[in-house]
Amino acid sequence: MYVYIENYTIVSAPKKALFNWSSGKDSALALYKILQNPDFKIECLLTSVNQQYQRISMHGVRVELLKDQAKSINLPLKIMQIPEMPTMEVYENVMTETLSELKKEGITHSVFGDIFLEDLRKYREDKLAQMGFEGVFPIWQIPTTDLIQEFIRLGFKTIVVCVNERYLDKSFVGRIIDQDFINDLPENVDVCGENGEFHTFTFDGPIFSETINFEIGETVYRKYEKPKSQESSNTACDTNASDAFDYGFWYCDLIKK
Repeated sequence: MYVYIENYTIVSAPKKALFNWSSGKDSALALYKILQNPDFKIECLLTSVNQQYQRISMHGVRVELLKDQAKSINLPLKIMQIPEMPTMEVYENVMTETLSELKKEGITHSVFGDIFLEDLRKYREDKLAQMGFEGVFPIWQIPTTDLIQEFIRLGFKTIVVCVNERYLDKSFVGRIIDQDFINDLPENVDVCGENGEFHTFTFDGPIFSETINFEIGETVYRKYEKPKSQESSNTACDTNASDAFDYGFWYCDLIKK
């Protein structure tokens, strides 16, 4: 916003924001866009990590590679340590404590790479409002077919690290997302995995000062037990399906070089 007073221009200071970083393609593209917006200044990346395994929640990526991403992006990294299958109360308490610390640093906005999930956005905005924060969604409601093509065109590179067997078989995990990958997706699978079909790790592109180096390790299968309480949150590939726990997940382990 600009206010003109005679021959002077007063430029409002950018709003301090944190970026909710998952390590994947949607985060990478949303961060790329928000970094070009002069109304915001990203102060740090915020990532939730499985406390037991020291891997990014849902994605299964090792913390060492997460730290390499933050270093290459040249932004401070704030890690939230989350139990493997936390109750919503535990998760929200950790988040509240983290946001309280960041609020003291003058941060007022929280940026997400969400695209279509209305319920999730409302949940985020309601919780943020209670803390005096506002949510920002740079790629909200942009068609995923457009997003993935823009992602590739910009030179981003990302590898699939988790697939939900309900939608995709083992052959899709460990693949780089390119036009061939998109063409091979079944018709019922969103090209950005917006329904929890797959998750990714982005290792190169315009936000990185250098490529993240890794080698592909073993592919493992994991099935999660249904929480005993409905108040428990799911740290597997996210899905709101009632039969979510009837399916397992294939993970591709990435090892830092």
